[in-house]
Amino acid sequence: MEGGRKGNTNRIQMIENKGEYRMHILYLEHYAGSDRHGMEYRPFYMARRWVRSGDDVTIVASSFSHMRGKNPELGGRPYAEEWIDGVRYFWIKGPCYQGNGWGRIRNILSYLRGVYRQQERILAGKKPDVVIASSTYPLDIYPARRIAKKYGAQLVYEMHDLWPLSPMELGGMGKYHPFILAMQKAENDCYRWSDYVVSLLPKAKEHMVAHGMAAGKFVYIPNGVIRTDWGREETAAPPYGDYFQRAHAQGWFLIGYTGAHGVANALDSFVEAGKELRGTKIRLVMVGRGPERDRLMKKIQELGVQENVEALPAVEKEQIPALLSQFDALYIGLQRQPLFRFGVSPNKLMDYMMAAKPVIFAVEAGNDLVAEAGCGFSIPPEDSRALALAARRMAATPLPEREKMGERGRAYILQNNEYDVLSERFRGVFLRGKFPPA
Repeated sequence: MEGGRKGNTNRIQMIENKGEYRMHILYLEHYAGSDRHGMEYRPFYMARRWVRSGDDVTIVASSFSHMRGKNPELGGRPYAEEWIDGVRYFWIKGPCYQGNGWGRIRNILSYLRGVYRQQERILAGKKPDVVIASSTYPLDIYPARRIAKKYGAQLVYEMHDLWPLSPMELGGMGKYHPFILAMQKAENDCYRWSDYVVSLLPKAKEHMVAHGMAAGKFVYIPNGVIRTDWGREETAAPPYGDYFQRAHAQGWFLIGYTGAHGVANALDSFVEAGKELRGTKIRLVMVGRGPERDRLMKKIQELGVQENVEALPAVEKEQIPALLSQFDALYIGLQRQPLFRFGVSPNKLMDYMMAAKPVIFAVEAGNDLVAEAGCGFSIPPEDSRALALAARRMAATPLPEREKMGERGRAYILQNNEYDVLSERFRGVFLRGKFPPA
């Protein structure tokens, strides 16, 4: 037995080093995007790296997602194929929707129906080695399992959000609502049927075990960043370069927030902290767009904090590194939610840390990357006074110390959250399934 285990370990090491084993990976992710379409990026970033390792990857997604900046045009066809950086996309025709009502449910059902109906075209004659069920909701476990069983493929459930807990705790839906009951059964089936469960949330294991998952199936693989996005030489002027130069010349210490202006981002406390910062040379700057933006801009005027709080229009994704580099420190906050006890994996925070800037972290969650990395200050969420105190403390911190904080954050992300690292960790799950320990 000992010799068998050693031989199997050596075999896996050889495969990982030389990339000898090639797989056909089927990635079911309703909302998947790409660099061409916009959010969400994670499936594309993972798949692109697997393709570079020699794997064949097909991402199956709906033609409509509320998260994408650009949705594919199918021209009335029920499906379409597209190749992006070696990754094959199979788009399933989906109706447009707004919000979280019946329109979105119809969109979900159209996707699931399309996966069943177009299965042969999706596979294109290739037997899958791995089938990943990865949509935000858990219902795609059913077509995923059907395909995996038919072809003897490994079945992996990738959990983004805890459904139905998310619509219950965030949306107020009742435990016995028919939709919740259906989601609960699907979630339990995900944990029971999958060979492995890949979780974006670090503290979700106990919940999953309570719903039927064997503890050994759990694998934590968070969101990440692309190293090369942060190593490009800037050929154009950075966004708002004149504004930052002028503000710094006037002695302002600039703390930035970049991204969505939504209810969940708890930006009221960010604006209200401006009252506590009157008379200082500390300015809080919001850059982005979202449903709360107009109201927040009006609130800045009503509170009379224009000197210490400013709102700038959003910039393009590729401009984010150059934008972040101009701030003295960065801020991230979220509403206080019981759901965050399972941890959070915000892309924004990883961007901040990659920018090598100190961070003020106003999130109450099961994990705290800022504390783990030692790259800033952690404060209670939705607390304008705590934020103002942290801002004063940050501004009073000597520059060399702030630079060390930033470098610790960047080093942490490169070691733990770069997509080269994450994609290999994910691929290791597939190899573990093919070559289990003796």
